[in-house]
Amino acid sequence: MITRVLLGGVLAGLSFAAQQPDVKTIIQKSVAANERDFEAAPHFNYKEKDKSGKEIKTYQVTMIEGSPYQRLLSENGQPLSKERAAEEMKKQQQAIAQRKAESPEQSRSRVAEYEKDRKRDHEMMSQLSEAFDFELVGKKKIKKFNVWLLKATPRPGYKPPNMQAQVLTGMEGEMWIDQKTYQWVKVTAKVIHPVSIEGFLARVEPGTRFEIEKAPVPGGSWQITHFSMQSHAKVLFLVNHSSQEEDWFYDFEPVKNP
Repeated sequence: MITRVLLGGVLAGLSFAAQQPDVKTIIQKSVAANERDFEAAPHFNYKEKDKSGKEIKTYQVTMIEGSPYQRLLSENGQPLSKERAAEEMKKQQQAIAQRKAESPEQSRSRVAEYEKDRKRDHEMMSQLSEAFDFELVGKKKIKKFNVWLLKATPRPGYKPPNMQAQVLTGMEGEMWIDQKTYQWVKVTAKVIHPVSIEGFLARVEPGTRFEIEKAPVPGGSWQITHFSMQSHAKVLFLVNHSSQEEDWFYDFEPVKNP
């Protein structure tokens, strides 16, 4: 009887393991999902709340002629007065008129600058799958999603492609990946040992960390809904510099074609 129970347990465990995708497959599918979300991002308007120090500002972000425009909605939790709200709306209308009046070269330059910044930020996220080795440590439920929890540790021999990615060599983190869609529900990373950036330019210190959260939006893609970062660094190894940033993104709506 005991042997039968033990054998049944072993077979059940083997069946469960067979149903589990390997870590490499999970990461590959999650990277593919993240790429699709990146391509979809410019097709949404949304609200953005930024917290820097004690200051909080909320904006309506609207795609206008190929790049976003931020219209201020509130400061420190207080809506703008009717006069300021009208002024902000006037500024947006002026921006619309100005962009419509641009020459083709001016328009291309403006959109190219937006895409350059967007791709730089995306490349940093894409490097997560290159900079770390991953270990599947379990299953959890976060918010309403059943996720795989992966632990990320620095990958020996990783060569950062740019200055921004150099910090990843000194970080470790965790990824919560949705079991159904392979989307990144949450990513956290923190510096565990000092990292020199561009030789003697700066050194990023332990205590530096960032967190990203994503969620489904209308149309089927997932977009970043929360980003936070704390940074501690020494500039030229002499001047201590610390900063903190936290942003929320919500009320996503597909851009309506004129």
